[in-house]
Formats: sequence, C-alpha cells, structure tokens
Amino acid sequence: MSNFAVILAAAGRSTRFKDQHYKKPFANLKKKAVWLHSAEMFLKRSDVKQLVMVIAEDDRESFTTKFGANLAVMGIDLCIGGQERADSVRNGLEKLRDDIEFVAVHDAARPCVTNDDVEKVFAAAEKNGAAILATPVNATLKRAGKDQLVDETVDRANMWQALTPQVFKRDVLVDAYANLGTAKPTDEAQAVELVGHKVALVEGSPLNIKITSKADLRLAAACIDARPSVKFDAPLGNLADDTFWA
Repeated sequence: MSNFAVILAAAGRSTRFKDQHYKKPFANLKKKAVWLHSAEMFLKRSDVKQLVMVIAEDDRESFTTKFGANLAVMGIDLCIGGQERADSVRNGLEKLRDDIEFVAVHDAARPCVTNDDVEKVFAAAEKNGAAILATPVNATLKRAGKDQLVDETVDRANMWQALTPQVFKRDVLVDAYANLGTAKPTDEAQAVELVGHKVALVEGSPLNIKITSKADLRLAAACIDARPSVKFDAPLGNLADDTFWA
C-alpha cells in the first residue's frame, strides 16, 4: 500500500459566496464546517498518512481560533497559501513528510466526494502516475463574447469537467511546479500536462459538487445524506462523531 498525503485547498477568496462572515470552506454544513466534511473522508483512510490544510494569510487568526483544537486532535498540518492556486499548492508540497509517495489535491469546498471515487482515483494514480476525477460533459456548450451573445456552439465530444481530488506521484507534481515558469495553471492536472505528463481521467460522481453559492449548501446536504455509508479501516474512525467537530 502506497503512502498518500492530501492537500486541502482553502485559500481562495470566495467572492461568489457573498457572505461577510464566512468563506465557503468555513461555512456550516450539517452542523460542521464544509472543510471538515472533506477532511473526514480522507483522514479515516489508512493509506492517507498526512493532511495539509492550506488557508489564506488573512484567515490565519480566525481559523486557528475556531479550529485549532480540530487541527490538534486530527493531526492536520496548517499551511499558508499564496496569491494563486499554484502558489498555494506549491506551499503545501513543501510541508510533505519524506515518506509520502503520492499527493492528492482536493478542494476543501467539495464536501460530497465518496470513498468509492477516492479509491478509484488513488488506484489510477498508482498505475499512471497522475489521475483526476472528472465527469463527461453532457450539456450543450456555448462560447460567448463579453457582450454575452453566443459566438459559437462548442462540440462537447470528448469533453470532461475536472473534479477533485487530483492525485499524482509526488515527484511528478513537484517537478511540474518546479518548471511552471510564468504559467498559471487553474488546476494541478494542467500543471502536470504543461511538462508533458499524461493524466488519466477517472469518471466520478456528479454529486461531487463544489460549493460556490449559499444555495449549494442545501444541495450538498442532500448529497451527503445520499452518500453510501462506508466502514473505514483507519484508527481515526471515531472522528465521525460530531462531538469532535467545531
């Protein structure tokens, strides 16, 4: 069994969430913060040996005040992100322990990922060196100009929507970020693609939504309720008890 680390990305600005009190990873979802739902799925796996939570510098004081006890109990490493997602992931990579072989990067605002999808994408990464969860695009796609008038209809054949986690052999991802130059990839797979490494697509559940607006919280709650229960093999299984969560 390979050793995995998970980098939870939560350093974004959450401008579309439009809440003056909370950014979307820290909002309440079924009596605990969104990011804790995401962390829980990974921490109860025996192959996940480390979890690194990446937050913005502006959130450091409030986050550690509210969630410091959670970090200690759960053994989570805290990391301060950068201006762009690539900067935040690079900072997270610098926190990894020496024994980590594979790295999964997951949006902290995707609390509905299933253990089955995690199993599949972890296995694909072990086989290919790089793998991401994704869903095939079924909707009709339109490209528009700044005037919001349709310029063209885009062929959706072979088009996929990238999800997370995105999982890589450690040296593959480290090499990608070491050779980015001025590029600003929007996800980790693009960074790896830019250095010529192929990335495997693993079809994931469409319920693995990313919370963007407050309305998404209601949908996420329903998705979590519909998620099948799983018996985990890690010693942190008692973290499912809500008394552990702020």
